[in-house]
Amino acid sequence: MIRRRDFITLLGGAAAAWPLAARAQQTALPVVGFVSGRSPDDSRYGAAFRKGLSTSGAIEGQGLTVEYRWLDGQYDQLPVLMADLVRRRVAVIAGVGAPIPLAAKAATASIPIVFAVAEDPVRLGLVASLARPGANATGINFLSVEVVAKRLNLLHELLPRATRIAVLVNPTNATNTDSTLRDASETARALGIQIHALKASTVGEVDAAFATMVRNQADALFVGADGFLASRRVQIAITAARHGIPTVAAGRDEVEAGALISYGTDTEDVYRQVGDYASRAFSRVRSPLKCRCNRPASSSS
Repeated sequence: MIRRRDFITLLGGAAAAWPLAARAQQTALPVVGFVSGRSPDDSRYGAAFRKGLSTSGAIEGQGLTVEYRWLDGQYDQLPVLMADLVRRRVAVIAGVGAPIPLAAKAATASIPIVFAVAEDPVRLGLVASLARPGANATGINFLSVEVVAKRLNLLHELLPRATRIAVLVNPTNATNTDSTLRDASETARALGIQIHALKASTVGEVDAAFATMVRNQADALFVGADGFLASRRVQIAITAARHGIPTVAAGRDEVEAGALISYGTDTEDVYRQVGDYASRAFSRVRSPLKCRCNRPASSSS
């Protein structure tokens, strides 16, 4: 049997705990969901995203928290991941790479979506137009797919005798893969060279692709713009060097890892800009826009 004094003590302790629990719920920070197709090892891109957030005054841990999801090319995880973010009612979903905002749009029509994609967001169906995005998505096109022809031309200028070009793409990044192979094929016909498409979405498949390249005696390698392939840049560069296969890629990271040449956007700046856009979207969600009207000009008599 609980003595009356003990019961009062227990009740008093519980009563003291209730306000603390309520305050903890009230002070829980809103969440920004950040999703990238890259590997968790590419942490500097998370830092670039945070830098972008702070540009417009949103600082992680002060007014918001960021949940980082690194897919490492496993885009098949997106439906479950997006369903979880929507269920938890995150304030903003931010992502780099076309599969991410496409999955987000399929999951929600109300949560703001901020994206960076390598191709035309209008053609992808993410926005109605560049001037007026409409709906709940906005972002930037960093023109990586659009310069496929430019990268292939640069490779041809450097290696005019290279006539058999292997094109490595990630099949799970379907929209990017289709655009890359289409544009590469058109450019190859104009240059009078042959391309051979190879697909890889795992470490083992990258190795298998190189085995095919060697067997087919590829003169050079064209790596498509993709988060997973960029994350495997060291593996690709080392294997290409071992077999004497010069490589052209989309980003500076790949050249630093050992690729021959790259032509494309500053990837860290892309992540920074996504952070900046996400900060603005977050500010609008947290502080609904108010009507600001100029007073009518007074008429003179």
